[in-house]
Amino acid sequence: MLACLARIAFLTALVAAPVNAAEIDDFNVAIEQVASHNRVAIGYLRTGNVDLASLEIDRLRDAWAEAVSRFGRPFGPFAENKQLYTTTMLDVSVRIVTAQIMSGSGRPDNARDALAAIRNELSDLRKKAGVPVLADCIRDSNDAMDKLFAFNDSDLDWSKSTDEVSASARAYGATLERCDAMADTATQQSPEFRRLIDGAKASLSLIPETIAARDTGRLHRILIELRSFDNLLAFRFG
Repeated sequence: MLACLARIAFLTALVAAPVNAAEIDDFNVAIEQVASHNRVAIGYLRTGNVDLASLEIDRLRDAWAEAVSRFGRPFGPFAENKQLYTTTMLDVSVRIVTAQIMSGSGRPDNARDALAAIRNELSDLRKKAGVPVLADCIRDSNDAMDKLFAFNDSDLDWSKSTDEVSASARAYGATLERCDAMADTATQQSPEFRRLIDGAKASLSLIPETIAARDTGRLHRILIELRSFDNLLAFRFG
């Protein structure tokens, strides 16, 4: 029932939206407001703080309603794939309602899945329109880190995995460099962003000598540290 109401509310806003949409920068600012609440809600759900997560989901809902009221219709680079734009906007509305229901009924994992899907759908929408933002690059870095973290194995066979570990580390490093370059000046210079990006780069710089020494224990410690940086980047900037 609530999901149905979400669809109706979205379609009403879609009809009412102005034909001349705002510039892409304004859209990104509005969506970043949505994303910031989404990230915090996911963080609370991950740590089991359902009450605070529910408050953030409410704020997410309000921010999304504001975004839909301004950008209900596809515009600019999104106009080339109107179906994807409309479907994404509708899906996000439904997923917010789903997260509210799941959070309120004691199913935080399901609520978190719904919120994670919002992040992925908005990222896919921007990428396909050719207008990615820093959050999309951070998502790419999370994916690259997942591939690197797959080598966190106490039984790692160095005779077979040396090249793969090295390639995965280089791929993750290249993605971090791209994210660093994508960030606006204020973000690039912020102590938090620098600590996370530079910290991850410093940890990555230790991998070649670790591979040369075939030191599984050290690789484990480096990957755990990198995963921590990776999670914090997603939580703060993804």
